[in-house]
Amino acid sequence: MAVYGFSLARAGILAAALLLAGCAAAPSRPLELVRNDDARVQDYATRLIEHEMRKQSIVGLSVAVVDDQKLLWARGFGFADREKGVPATPATLYRVGSISKLFTDSAAMQLAEQGRLDIDAPLNRVLPGFSIRSRFADAPPITLRGLMTHHAGLPRDYLKDFFTETPPPFTSVIPLLADTDTAYAPGTVLSYSNLGITLVGAAVERAAGQPFAEHLRTSLLAPLGMAEASFSAGPSASPLMARGYDKGQLRDEPALRDVPAGGLNASVTDLARFASMVFADGQAQGGQVLKAATVAEMLRPQNADVPLDLDGRIGIGWFIGKPLLRHGGKVVHHGGATYNFHSTLVALPEHKLAVVVLSNSAGSAAAVDRIATEVLSVVLEARSGLRPPPVAVPAAAGPLPEAEATRWEGDYATLFGYVRVERRGNALSAEVLGTRLDLAPRADGRLGLGYRLLGLFPVGLGEIGQSGLSRRTVAGREVLVAERQGLEALVGEKLPPPAQPGWVRPYLGRYAISNLGKDVPLFKEIRVRESAGYPLLEVQVQNGPPVRQVLLPQGEDRALILGSLADSGETVHCRKANDTVECRFAGYVLTRVGD
Repeated sequence: MAVYGFSLARAGILAAALLLAGCAAAPSRPLELVRNDDARVQDYATRLIEHEMRKQSIVGLSVAVVDDQKLLWARGFGFADREKGVPATPATLYRVGSISKLFTDSAAMQLAEQGRLDIDAPLNRVLPGFSIRSRFADAPPITLRGLMTHHAGLPRDYLKDFFTETPPPFTSVIPLLADTDTAYAPGTVLSYSNLGITLVGAAVERAAGQPFAEHLRTSLLAPLGMAEASFSAGPSASPLMARGYDKGQLRDEPALRDVPAGGLNASVTDLARFASMVFADGQAQGGQVLKAATVAEMLRPQNADVPLDLDGRIGIGWFIGKPLLRHGGKVVHHGGATYNFHSTLVALPEHKLAVVVLSNSAGSAAAVDRIATEVLSVVLEARSGLRPPPVAVPAAAGPLPEAEATRWEGDYATLFGYVRVERRGNALSAEVLGTRLDLAPRADGRLGLGYRLLGLFPVGLGEIGQSGLSRRTVAGREVLVAERQGLEALVGEKLPPPAQPGWVRPYLGRYAISNLGKDVPLFKEIRVRESAGYPLLEVQVQNGPPVRQVLLPQGEDRALILGSLADSGETVHCRKANDTVECRFAGYVLTRVGD
């Protein structure tokens, strides 16, 4: 799970990819594989994992490969607890972060099967006491289906007490939302929300009539044979639990309030059992966990009629599609992240193959995803003979016509924050997360991304360099679209001129959280700046690059923090009293403390 707002998960992955561009090459993939040559697959996977662990200072990692109802391969690498010399194994428990959501959603669907939850009813019917402010007239109601598909329009997080020394019950957030605003109208665009799945967990707890963690244990974990797995605010007390690390140094893993969204402790073999249940149409050793029709519904794209989602697809819980695995048919997956742990589960339902990768090291997100994708691709080839087609990046084209370069120039709200596209002559460039990227024309009519070390020496961007950017009108919006291997995704929207020039000036300066209490400090620095007339919220996190988000004024005392759209986002409320300036966001009170 991404534990911060402001799209910092995407920012961290992009920054890591930029920093690692040009690093030593990974082991070469076998040129050809004999059918079912598992030994060669495992040898290549082992070399790849060891390479990625060295490159990103990963202390411990476990992997499992699933072939329908069989655990094809499972192994640990490095250490679960380096200080005590405890090796990582297939039985090692990790915080799996947002993979927890698949279990919370599955529990909701079990109750729906039993007629105890209606996933299409207005949420306040199944969760009395829920209310939230909306800026959108005639918006459809928020439902459990909308929450489980991240289309309910909720904020990403309620940050106060999210990571804290002694977290309150996750249900404590429900009454706080009455003083909170939606970010998007339901059904407008996929907008990932930990908060949304926490509300699903609250609905599950209420309908089940027993504590959430206990219900998940009896309804899902025990039938799946996940004897050591558990939902909890912090790491398990089991001796199998891994310790967390950051840059190779031992770090405490803070407790989490939003247990349904990210509180599962599990091993790769536990998650392998979950994948096998899906492949068996809901059947597990402990009986029928989900009906076959329910499994099919969870894997069915739920957002095909949402124009702004483009090729991005999501089922109930499951994300659908990965460019580098398209040759394997439908791809379903979910990743996760907590403070020190990263995880991913990727499956090919048509071939009944899956890979699980879990790590106990902060900063390993890109490695975990790469390992899972590449290992599953090689296993698919060994089982079916399907080899990925060559990655084709269109050739460079001549310079942009002046009119086209002028059309691109300007300011954008994006998933990675505020981006300004500038041109010198007909050459375009953009600063993304503090890194200057070249935007060069390609033969397919899109713009490719390039990077020059010290502004002089071209450096390959790896997978990022495969993406092409275009602009088009979708649902009446002038949006920025990224394409990779035939799949398109919304990146952002061009901004109109600043709505209220000068609005930001009374709010400029550096801020501190005045009601932090015993929460884990997520931010090193918070500032409000101005650039080209746009007010910007700049956040420097503990383990990531600074991210600048556009603030869109909504009157004198509040503004929207823009994400991928130019007129929607989470709300920050501000007030001025004499020399004191305070802003409220996601439960935090931000007080201006300097220039």
